[in-house]
Amino acid sequence: MVKGQACHPDTAHHSAEFKKDMKHRLNRIEGQIRGINRMIQEDIYCDDILNQIAAVQSALIAAGEKLLGAHIESCVVEQIQNGHIAVVDELMQTIKRLIR
Repeated sequence: MVKGQACHPDTAHHSAEFKKDMKHRLNRIEGQIRGINRMIQEDIYCDDILNQIAAVQSALIAAGEKLLGAHIESCVVEQIQNGHIAVVDELMQTIKRLIR
């Protein structure tokens, strides 16, 4: 989070380094998805495609974990400190969606 800027339920403030890391991760995942699409169009062996799908799922989980950690460490903590404990219910719903 950028110092001096508060989290708001509709916005986030991440450092340039965090954004760069997330962009790199998501660009890599996007490339993997394009590769899977190409593999299907080229009739590549299903097991090879499934292995690539598993790799994408793992990469998405890792990206989600990184973002969740940043969210908890900044926005959630800040909102709790400001007395907005409803953020805990929101966080629990988010975690439930992530673990399904």
